Amino acid sequence: MSTSGSRPNFVYICSDQHSFRYTGYAAHPLVKTPNMDRLAKRGTVFSDTYCGSPVCTPGRACLMTGMYPSDVGSYCNSVVYDGSHPTWGKRLKDSGYVNHAAGKFDLNPEFDLGFIEKDVSNGHYSGPDITSLFRSPLCFRISERPGVDGSPRDGRHRDNARTQNALDFIKNDRTGTDGPWTYYLGLSQPHPKFVALKQYYDMYPLDEIDLPDVRQDDLENLHLVFQGVRAQKRLATPIPEDRVRRARAGYYGMITELDEYVGQVYDALDEAGELDNTVFIYTSDHGESLGEHGLWYKNNIYENAAHVPLVMTGPGIPEGKVIDTPVAHVDLAATLLDYAGVDRPADFRGHSLIPMMTGEGQDFHPAWSYTESHSESNCTGSFLIRKGAWKYMHFTWYDDLLFNLDEDPGEFVNRIDDPDAQPIVVELKAILNSQVDTEQVTRDAFVAQAKIRDRLAEGKSVQEFAGLLERRLGQGQAMALATEYYRVKG
Repeated sequence: MSTSGSRPNFVYICSDQHSFRYTGYAAHPLVKTPNMDRLAKRGTVFSDTYCGSPVCTPGRACLMTGMYPSDVGSYCNSVVYDGSHPTWGKRLKDSGYVNHAAGKFDLNPEFDLGFIEKDVSNGHYSGPDITSLFRSPLCFRISERPGVDGSPRDGRHRDNARTQNALDFIKNDRTGTDGPWTYYLGLSQPHPKFVALKQYYDMYPLDEIDLPDVRQDDLENLHLVFQGVRAQKRLATPIPEDRVRRARAGYYGMITELDEYVGQVYDALDEAGELDNTVFIYTSDHGESLGEHGLWYKNNIYENAAHVPLVMTGPGIPEGKVIDTPVAHVDLAATLLDYAGVDRPADFRGHSLIPMMTGEGQDFHPAWSYTESHSESNCTGSFLIRKGAWKYMHFTWYDDLLFNLDEDPGEFVNRIDDPDAQPIVVELKAILNSQVDTEQVTRDAFVAQAKIRDRLAEGKSVQEFAGLLERRLGQGQAMALATEYYRVKG
């Protein structure tokens, strides 16, 4: 239970696709995030935080429940949260909190999520991502390669309007709330397309943009699962350097616009006199590959896609503290309940982060993190355990990988067969096996995706089903997959 006394309010901002490397406080040489840097100085940074899954829907299902994505039946952007475990919003609501939300949820509106909602979106509930339904064998997503580019725009991102909802609540509506309150703000930047507000795009001159560290020997020996990711997204052919620079400039510019909105919310709390009783959280649902290892977007468990920012400020939270113990998004739900004085459910996967920050209370955190991936471009289930400097990747039915991130932060030297590393391999495998049956989870994911595919195809002719697939798969591939689907189904 929390030792902080009265139950605090919560402001929880979750962005979309912001990788851990790309902030000023993380010492990136280019990216400008003055407001996030201010939070880092006034609060605690968890420098080694991992998402539940490196894609929107399962990542957010994990974030919002304190359970692994596979625990709540969410495997990809076509298989959404199944309601089997309440969200932390519902648990807080049941304990007396009044919770408000705006922006991106990507959950399942069939269930009580625990929030008074305004302009909330659950896009993959109504629009399943069909490319995640064809993982065996993998299909090609035709639109991914052209998306590796960047440009400026004149108008504000829709995150501006979402932020205004939060500001209106803090400035005007919070005073009518009886008891402690929560505001959850789901923002969509820096999710591609990499099109940034012009004033921020121009802050990153193309000739000064850093390039990803792509090595020929790494590409030559890239794990088969990651080769599949590159192929599925049509990235195996190198992207021209000018497009890489524009894409990265667009990504950086979107982060700086996002940073502005984070600062606006924090300043509104300050002006309202609420900082002393509000826990402020900033994180992102997953990261962005941004060209590292020849990969773009997400859907893989390399650092850029799985490792995310996490900063917390508020009453009793130390200022300027950096905690490098590996933690995970499942821990945030446990932390919120701890602050609220709500007992941690026995089946929770996560652990409260309060003892790490304050040094008070009993610290049950196991000091490792877990991530899983079953989304589009993954030909099998991918699993990750991070403990200390070591990162273990397991791929169902394929070879495993092991990296020492202190010695090899770019993940280029696979130590899985290193005799000196075998005690670590044994330890991390045991942790993974204590959490999930990886082969069963992998099979469950394929079955769940097949059910969605069957539902989408039901009552349609070959041509109609192909038409549904064509936008993302192209005419030829859509017709081939639809024809084969109906042949197998008989």
